[in-house]
Amino acid sequence: MAAGGLAKSLTLKDEVADFKRRRIREEACRLFYQEGYENTTLEAVAKTLHITKPSIYLHYANKGELLFDICKTGISLSLDAVERAVALRTAPRQRLSILIESVLDIIFDYQDFIVVYTREEKHLDRIQARTIRELRSAFDHKLGTLLAQGSAESDLSVEDPVLTATTIGGIMTWVSLWYSPSGKRTRIEITAHVKEMIMRLVQVSVELPEPTVSRVQPIVPLNEQALESESHD
Repeated sequence: MAAGGLAKSLTLKDEVADFKRRRIREEACRLFYQEGYENTTLEAVAKTLHITKPSIYLHYANKGELLFDICKTGISLSLDAVERAVALRTAPRQRLSILIESVLDIIFDYQDFIVVYTREEKHLDRIQARTIRELRSAFDHKLGTLLAQGSAESDLSVEDPVLTATTIGGIMTWVSLWYSPSGKRTRIEITAHVKEMIMRLVQVSVELPEPTVSRVQPIVPLNEQALESESHD
């Protein structure tokens, strides 16, 4: 009985700690998004949460560690979405479609996190920045593997899978910088548009026929035309 009660208490304690950490992260992200990282203090974060600054130090050593957690949240969620999509037993094109929808859902739901990550990443220290680059690289390579498989199966047409994956990631991330819940375009409309753009990027392209020689007329300078006319006279 005692052991079971202790285990439950530890679990509850961990859940409470996770909840507090999440609330601090969310509020800090909101302030970083609105005011900028450099203009936001831990005192301001504590004030909006109605807690003391030392309470934040129980979960984060400093403001930089808080920023790192925010940056890591968005890319980790996106990476999870890629891994789930890649693991599906469907055609590559279908998996790519599901992947786009899943990642865009994360971008919509965690827009503040994605924007702060994109805008404030430069403030991370060397080790933190390397960790984020590794997560982003894992995202690109997993998506690149899916594109390469689709190309091998002639379901997609991709010349450079990793570079194309990086481009696709950039297209989706860019949405976070201009999307507004009160804007003219709904999430469904934006998702459909972005998906169409990406699918056109990776589907088999139609090669245009080469122009025939008879349609290509040489351009003769005016003075040569005059000389040629005189010679015929």
